[in-house]
Amino acid sequence: MGIFKKSSASKTAVSTPQMQNRNPFSTLDSYIPLSDPQTRLYRELREGIPVIDAAICKIVRLTGGFKVVCGDKSAERNLENFLSKVPVGGNQQGLYAFISTYFEQLLTFGTAVGEIITDSTGAVAALYNVNIDDVELKRASDGFSAVVCSRSAGQGVPVKYPELITLSVLNPEAGSLFGSSIMKGLPFVSGILMKIYNTIGINWERVGNVRFAVTYKPQNDVMDRAYAKDRAEQVAREWSEAMRSDKQVRDFVAVGDVSIKAIGADNQILDSEVPVRQMLEQIIAKTGIPPFMLGLSWSSTERMSAQQADVLTSELEAYRRILTPVIQKICRLWLVTNGYGGETEIVWDDITLQDEVELAKAQLYKAQSRKIEQELEKSR
Repeated sequence: MGIFKKSSASKTAVSTPQMQNRNPFSTLDSYIPLSDPQTRLYRELREGIPVIDAAICKIVRLTGGFKVVCGDKSAERNLENFLSKVPVGGNQQGLYAFISTYFEQLLTFGTAVGEIITDSTGAVAALYNVNIDDVELKRASDGFSAVVCSRSAGQGVPVKYPELITLSVLNPEAGSLFGSSIMKGLPFVSGILMKIYNTIGINWERVGNVRFAVTYKPQNDVMDRAYAKDRAEQVAREWSEAMRSDKQVRDFVAVGDVSIKAIGADNQILDSEVPVRQMLEQIIAKTGIPPFMLGLSWSSTERMSAQQADVLTSELEAYRRILTPVIQKICRLWLVTNGYGGETEIVWDDITLQDEVELAKAQLYKAQSRKIEQELEKSR
């Protein structure tokens, strides 16, 4: 049975009044940097800025798959069969599904927690991705390690079996138990971008949905002035009838000095291309994904794209080093509970074929340089 349970009583829905012309993602406007993970803020960032969500999903997919290698081939076959069929979260199966959700949580919040669920015999029965809101980290009595606590009971209670918990943090600050999200530093920039997008929508609603100002000017005639109010109401009524017709075009006929002008037709919408691109450049630089992988056709040379791909490869290798101990812990526990010994090795798939080609070229160049150096030494 799982340690972390979702408590319906501990979470209440809070509704906030919607103000006109206000950014729907209000958390971005009220952002204050804190040490604890800002889960709601990071969720709104992914929902409000599609390029951030696309970058995180792209990083998870580009990290690639893996296979587990054991010294005992019989244990390796049985372990592979288990890892491909282990239930994950009730609606998925396979260790790769667990690691994908685990890694996505790590990138989003900077901290990821998983649970290895065992049956009555102590064997591994399932894997569970723990909601970060249900977790609290406390300093252990030794002064440097972390204790994982559950908030299901309304307060942070240390878990009963910490050996069944997997914990990973991304780029933690000195003295902090929590990691740093990949979106750290983006709330301010994203808030500006959301204001631009929100303003664009408001301006197009005002200018694109044409509104008209119908003005009736009475003449100097006494009768015309006396019935100015009645004639104005008649003009307004007829104009409303003419504009209300959706299927056919109706003419508007008025007597007297009547002027019709489109409201907002003379206004010019500000060019948002430059500021939007400046904000997106900051966001994409933080994620580490080359712009062309996100569908942004910014000017870049072929050599620049190759260098960006090399930088991304090093980033993915760093992420793999964080995920490898989690995979090894799950595999080691399964081997022990099933009577197998030995250690496991995690072999990750090649990121891209281009990397292998570049590696082969580098090895060729090194071999050629060594050959030239040897020939020069012989000629001396």
